Amino acid sequence: MDAFSYLSVLLSIIIGLAVTQILTGMRGQMLGRDRVRGFWPTQLWAGSFLLICTQTWWAMFDLRGREVWGFGDFAILLAQTIALYLLTGLIYPDFPPEREVDLRAHYFAQRRHFFTLSLVTTALSLGRDLILNHQLPHAENLAFHLFWAASAVSGVVIARGGCHRVLALPAAAAAGA
Repeated sequence: MDAFSYLSVLLSIIIGLAVTQILTGMRGQMLGRDRVRGFWPTQLWAGSFLLICTQTWWAMFDLRGREVWGFGDFAILLAQTIALYLLTGLIYPDFPPEREVDLRAHYFAQRRHFFTLSLVTTALSLGRDLILNHQLPHAENLAFHLFWAASAVSGVVIARGGCHRVLALPAAAAAGA
């Protein structure tokens, strides 16, 4: 077994757990639909991060040709996937049986942690390029990272509902691009 095949197992498990967080939240919302107060930005963030998890997993496949791995190389990938997992765990609340769930209240209760982790994940993604490739990503990818970071900072600083509805729209479009 080559080094990448060995190392990618743990990364794939963590990304799989992140996807599980999102899908479990979607399932909880469907099963409890009669007692869940919806909030459409939550759905957009869930869809966006489902795509981001898939894109992250897919992008890591590009590393299969890398022959030399140091612990720092692996650690940056591990940190990025852990941050992604933690972030996805904040999108939906737990759905306790027979209790009302307000997705808007949950969103705003987790807003700072969610956007801070989004910023951390973005920084780790840039760090990955610096550590593995010794350079920043190409201009288009760097612009996407900067847009995402600016959105995350806005999400941390601004608590107004309208702002968060607006933030969810371009984020969903960008994740799907």
